[in-house]
Amino acid sequence: MTGIPVPKTAMVMAAGLGKRMRPLTATRPKPLVEVAGAALIDHVLERLKRAGVERAVVNVHYLADALEAHLKRHDHGLDIAISNERDKLLETGGGLIRALPLIDADPFVQVNSDNFWVDGPVDAIELLASRWDDAAMDAALLLVPLARANCHNGIGDFHMDPLGRISRRKKGRIAPFVWTGVQILSKRLIVDPPEDAFSTNIFWDRAIAAGRAYGVVHQGLWFDVGSPPAIERTEAILAYA
Repeated sequence: MTGIPVPKTAMVMAAGLGKRMRPLTATRPKPLVEVAGAALIDHVLERLKRAGVERAVVNVHYLADALEAHLKRHDHGLDIAISNERDKLLETGGGLIRALPLIDADPFVQVNSDNFWVDGPVDAIELLASRWDDAAMDAALLLVPLARANCHNGIGDFHMDPLGRISRRKKGRIAPFVWTGVQILSKRLIVDPPEDAFSTNIFWDRAIAAGRAYGVVHQGLWFDVGSPPAIERTEAILAYA
């Protein structure tokens, strides 16, 4: 069957060091950097709640106490569970593996805590869920056209065929779509991990090779808020949106 209700549980990746956001991240984790009047992670949790997510599993490492205190102080209307990586930063893939026992939905939403998007005519997470086909997919990535990737300096991440299947940008080439940091994943994909820290790219590569990785085009605004200058540019664009 094509289309599912929005998964009730999301994994929020919030453990990174935020090196590109220095000096702002010298005293706070990147998810607590403010954009448009609120911390980045607050924007993410608000959008999850609005889409119908009920539980958020948040991994923590860098300045973890500050992030946990913030989550306790602010009522986001979500059941928040902490996946503790204080002992060692596990990167995105290792972070997912450690958090997996806390993720009580399959498929589940996975969101990077340091991105910023504005919904278009349809809620972005609801749109992603509506396109999910469990028989055909292990990963569904929310993508934005490179031409609409505000504050982004890259040359694209993926190509997409007419059926929505995605493939990697070839070395030295430009690709038309950028990943927004939002996706739905099946637990079928999160298996046989390498030891220690690793990137979720290994899971994507498996899904792409099997023809089970798909893209959905975001209909609203998206911003790559990766550095202090990008905050000012993002807020300026939002002021006129």
